[in-house]
Amino acid sequence: MRGNVWNRRTVQRLRQLLISTVGSMKVKLLLCCCIGFTLIVLASRASDFMGWTSHTAALERFSDSRKGYSIVMNTWKRYDLLKQSISHYSRCPRLDSIHIVWSEPSPPSDSLRKFLDHIVHLNTRDGRQVELKYDINKEDSLNNRFKEIKDLRTDALFSIDDDVIFPCSSVEFAFDVWQSASDTMVGFVPRMHWIDPKGDKNHYIYGGWWSVWWTGTYSMVLSKAAFFHKKYLSLYTNEMPASIKEFITKNRNCEDIAMSFLVANATGAPPIWVKGKIFEIGSTGISTLGGHTEKRTNCVDRFVAGFGRMPLVPTSVKAVDSRNIWFW
Repeated sequence: MRGNVWNRRTVQRLRQLLISTVGSMKVKLLLCCCIGFTLIVLASRASDFMGWTSHTAALERFSDSRKGYSIVMNTWKRYDLLKQSISHYSRCPRLDSIHIVWSEPSPPSDSLRKFLDHIVHLNTRDGRQVELKYDINKEDSLNNRFKEIKDLRTDALFSIDDDVIFPCSSVEFAFDVWQSASDTMVGFVPRMHWIDPKGDKNHYIYGGWWSVWWTGTYSMVLSKAAFFHKKYLSLYTNEMPASIKEFITKNRNCEDIAMSFLVANATGAPPIWVKGKIFEIGSTGISTLGGHTEKRTNCVDRFVAGFGRMPLVPTSVKAVDSRNIWFW
C-alpha cells in the first residue's frame, strides 16, 4: 500500500517537473524570439539612429554630384550577343552612353540600329537618357577599341566585350572603386606576368587565371571588363609605340595587354581587381584557340621591348563588396 502511494507521488512530481520545464522552455523561446525581432528592427533602423544613409540614397546623391560612366563595347559579327549585352547594360543606373566599336566591312544595318535603339529606349523610361552611338572604323584592327572618342561626356569608361555579362550591381560597385583611384585600371579579369624561371630577366611568361588563383597575385586586369579614364584613349591613339600597334593589327591579339602596359607605365601603380560573377554568353573567341598562352607570352616580351622596360606592377589587393557576403 505504501509502495503504491509512493509511486503515485513520484509520478505526480515528475509530471509537475515536466510541465514546469516545458513552460520554462516556452518562455525562454518566446524571449529569444522577442530579442531577435528587436535586434532585427534595430539593425534596420540603425542608419536612422546613427545618421547613416541607405546605399540607394547615397547613390542618388552621388549621381547628382558626379558624372556616370560610358560603355565602350567591342563587337564583331555576333549580333545576337550584341543585342543581349545592350539589353542588359542599358539598365545599369549610372550609365551615360554606349559606344559600339564597329570594325566590320559593312556598316550596321537599319534593322539592327532600330532594334538596339528600341531596347535602349525601353530600358531607360525611368527618366535616364542613355546615348547609343556607333564608332565606325574603316580598318579592321583590335586597336580600334582604344581609339580616341571626342564626344565622350564622362571621364570613366567601362570597356567590355559583347559576350561578357556582369550584373549591374557589380558594375556599379566597380565604378565606385574606380572613383577612389581614377588613374588606374579597375576590372574583373586579372592576369599576371612572371619572370622566366630559368633566370632570363629579359624574358617573361604570361600567367592566366589559374596562376592568379594559385598565387593570389596579378599585374593586369583585362580590358574585356575594366574601367579606366578616357585620357588613356588619347594616350593609346597618339603615344602608343607604332611597333606595338602594328604587331597587334597583324597578330589580332594582345591589345588588352598593351593597354595594361600603357596605364602602368603612366601611373607606376598596379590595377585593382574587383570580385564579380562573370557570365560568358559566347562560345568562341581568341582565348579558345590553340597556343593562346604562348602567343600572349610573346606579346609580353614584345611590349617590354617596345616600352624599354617592364612597367607592370604586381599586387594581391582585391576589392570585395562586403554588403553581399557574410565572410570577406
